[in-house]
Amino acid sequence: MTNEGRRIIEEAISHQLAGSLSGLDGLIVAGAVLLLFVISYVFGREEKDTQDFFLGGRRVPPVVACLSFVATEVSALTIVGMPHTAFTGNWRWIQFIIGLALARLVVAFLFIPAFYKYRCTSIYEFLGHRFGPATQYTGSIYFLVTRLLASGVRLYATCMAVGKIMDWPLAAAIALFTVVSILFIAFGGIKAVVWAGAYEAIFFVVAGVLVVGYLFHHIDGGMATAMQTAREAGRLSTFNFRLDLHDASTFWAGAAGGLFTGLVSFGADQEMMQRLLTVETRKSSQKTIVATIIMVLPVYWLYLLVGTLLYVFYAQNPALPLPQDLKEILPHFARTILPAGFKGLILGAIVMASIDSPLSSLTASFVSDIYRPLIRKHATERHYLLVSRVGVAGFGLLLAGVAAVCAPVQNILWFAFQILSLTGGPMLGVFLLGLLTRHKANLENIPAMLLSTAICTVLLVLIQQETLHLGWTWLIVIGTATTMTLSYLFGLAARMLATSLKSRTA
Repeated sequence: MTNEGRRIIEEAISHQLAGSLSGLDGLIVAGAVLLLFVISYVFGREEKDTQDFFLGGRRVPPVVACLSFVATEVSALTIVGMPHTAFTGNWRWIQFIIGLALARLVVAFLFIPAFYKYRCTSIYEFLGHRFGPATQYTGSIYFLVTRLLASGVRLYATCMAVGKIMDWPLAAAIALFTVVSILFIAFGGIKAVVWAGAYEAIFFVVAGVLVVGYLFHHIDGGMATAMQTAREAGRLSTFNFRLDLHDASTFWAGAAGGLFTGLVSFGADQEMMQRLLTVETRKSSQKTIVATIIMVLPVYWLYLLVGTLLYVFYAQNPALPLPQDLKEILPHFARTILPAGFKGLILGAIVMASIDSPLSSLTASFVSDIYRPLIRKHATERHYLLVSRVGVAGFGLLLAGVAAVCAPVQNILWFAFQILSLTGGPMLGVFLLGLLTRHKANLENIPAMLLSTAICTVLLVLIQQETLHLGWTWLIVIGTATTMTLSYLFGLAARMLATSLKSRTA
C-alpha cells in the first residue's frame, strides 16, 4: 500500500469516518436478512405436524442439507474466531480439522444407519430404543445443557462482532438477534433453517474471498510477501508431530480431540444430525455428510487465511490502532478499514450466521424426548406443533441469557470446545455403547455419565491452574472412555446383585 493510502486510512480512523455504515452496506445487510424471511415464509407455510417442523418431511434435497450442515458448523464462531486464532497464533487448528473430517466417516457408517433404522426425530430416541427411557432423558438433558452453553458463546461472538461494527452495546445486539431468530425459526421450522443455511454457506464464502482479495491488494508485495512474512513469524506453522501429552497443539492431541469432538458434534448432537435426517434415505444422508468434508475444509482454510493476512497487514502498518481485545480483530478491521460494500458483506455474514441458531434442534429434543413422553403423552399433532413454536421462543430467551454473561471469555473458539469436552464425552460414551456393544444398561448409565462429567470438570480446572500438565483436547477422549467403562462396571454389578438376590429368594 502506498504512503498516500496509509495517510487516507489513518485520517479516516482519526476522524472516525470509517466506522459508519454506508447506504450500500445497509442495503446489503437488509437484503440478506430479508431474503432469509422470504425463505422462512416459502418453506414454513405448509407445516402440519412435528415431522414437518423438525425433519421437513424428509424431503430436503441432499445438496441443500449438505450446504446447511456446512453453514451450521461454520457459524459466527468460525467467522469471528478463526481470524483471531490465526492472527494471534498459527494454523495448527488444521490438525483439529483433520480429526473432524475422520469423525464424519465414522458418523456416516456407524451412527446414521441406526438413526434411520429407528426413524428417529430426535437422535436420543435411539438411546431409548437401545437402553431405555432413563438413558434417553439423560442424553437429551445433556444435549440441552451443552448446546445452550456452546450456542450461547456462539451468539455472544455474533453480537460482539456486530456491536463492534455498528457501535452498539452488547445488550442491544443480543436483544435484536434473539427476536429475529425466534421469529424466523418459530414460523419456518427446520425447512427454513436448512434452505437458509444453504444460502448462508455461499454468502460466507463470497464474503471471505472478497476480504482476502482486498487484503492481498493492500499488502505491500502482494501474496508472495504476505506469505513470506507470515512464514517467518511462525504464523503458517500447521503440524506438530511431537509426542507430548502435555501439549494440546500437537498433531496427536489435535487429531484425537477433533475426532472425538466431531463424533459428539456430528453424531451425538441433535443440532448437526437434524440436518442429515431431513433427506429421504439413509444412503443420501451418508453421502451428504461425506460431501461436507470437501465443502467445509476450504471455508476453514479461508478464514484462517483472513487472520494471517490481517496479521501481515497490521505488521506493515504499525500506526493503525488494534482493538483493545484482539478477539475483535475482524469486526474492528471491517469497521475501521474496509470500504463500503465490503463492510456490509462481513456484517451480513455474521448476522446470518447468528440467525441459523440451534433453536430448532433444542426444541426438537425437548418436545420429542421430554415433553411428549413425560408431560403430555397423547395430545394432537396441532398441540405439539404449538408447543414447538413456544419452545423456540423459550430457548431463544435462554440463549440470550447465556450470551450476556460471556463477555469475559478471551478465546471464544477454544472456550466453546472446552465446554463440549466436559459433557460431550459422556454423551458419546453412551452412544458408542449402544452402537458397538450388546451391553444392557439403563439406570446404570446415569451415574456413569455424571461421574465422567465430574472427573473431566476437575481435570479441566487442574489444567487451567497448571497443576496438571495435560492437553485439554484429551478430556473428551477421557470422558468417552470413562463413561463406557463405568457403565459396563455398573451394569455388571447390577446384574450380579440381581442374580444374588434371585438366588437368595429361591
